[in-house]
Amino acid sequence: MKNTFLYITTVLIWGSTWFAIEFQLGHVAVEVSLIYRFGLAAILILAISKLRGLNLSFTIGQHVYIALLGLLNFCLNYFVLYEAQNYLTSAMTSIGFSMLLLVNIINTRLFFGKKITTKTYLGAALGVSGIIVLFWPELVNYQNSASSVYGLALVMLGVIFASLGNMISVRNSKENYPVFQTSGWGMLYGTVFLAMIAWYNGAQFTISFESDYLLSLAYLAIFGTVIAFYSYFYLLKSIGPEKASYSIVMFPVVAVVISSAYEGFEWTTFTIYGFCLVATGNLLMLIPLKNLRRLGLIVTSRFRVTKLSISPDRCPSDAITTLKS
Repeated sequence: MKNTFLYITTVLIWGSTWFAIEFQLGHVAVEVSLIYRFGLAAILILAISKLRGLNLSFTIGQHVYIALLGLLNFCLNYFVLYEAQNYLTSAMTSIGFSMLLLVNIINTRLFFGKKITTKTYLGAALGVSGIIVLFWPELVNYQNSASSVYGLALVMLGVIFASLGNMISVRNSKENYPVFQTSGWGMLYGTVFLAMIAWYNGAQFTISFESDYLLSLAYLAIFGTVIAFYSYFYLLKSIGPEKASYSIVMFPVVAVVISSAYEGFEWTTFTIYGFCLVATGNLLMLIPLKNLRRLGLIVTSRFRVTKLSISPDRCPSDAITTLKS
């Protein structure tokens, strides 16, 4: 029951953060808004860790990898994704970002030598085809839709940054870094890197006191970062990364529903087919091969019962019932 609750919590929160990001755009510089978000989240996580008596001490070597995690996952990744939503709806951004699952599989092969199965290649082909179909109107009308194509390029860049950050996270987990405290330090380092970007860009450290900005900032920092990451990390530990990764498939569904209701996101033939292809490809990559083989054996056994005369003691019970009828 607890796992189910945390899974639903993770999907609903991360699925809705894409829409919440919309209220962060236009008021304050993107990098400054992210400084507020991850700075607040880092303070909360580190404070909770301190109050719970969790170990916050790391060696210099460990801090190097934590800082790299912060640079990739909590700085560059989110910086380009926030920028992407200046050109795309939250629905389109979330669907594009679901390609993270594919890039994670590729990078796991490159960095950790994990074999890529045939079904993964098929799922990848479906996913890439889905992205092409989804953005096909913008691609064929590039001169009139250059901003959308640029937004898609930013999303894909964010996917690469996020995946590389995930590889650092996997490496840190193998070295037994405590996940919760590591995330807190990583967010703090990410905040520092974002401050450097803000300084380089000459961004002004202002804040909007409009209610939509402040409420979305609080939601993103507390729910979208602290609570969602805690829930997801707990799921990684209790049900494993493969099952927990289904959230990558599910949160675009939430994002699309919200975008349709509040952003006027229009469903076209390209949108429907593209979304279905991406979702199907991701599911195919996630479903264990043994489950697919089990389904194949069921079909094969029924086919053989229909075509051949087999003794009852070698037939499945449901097949015997079919023959008798």
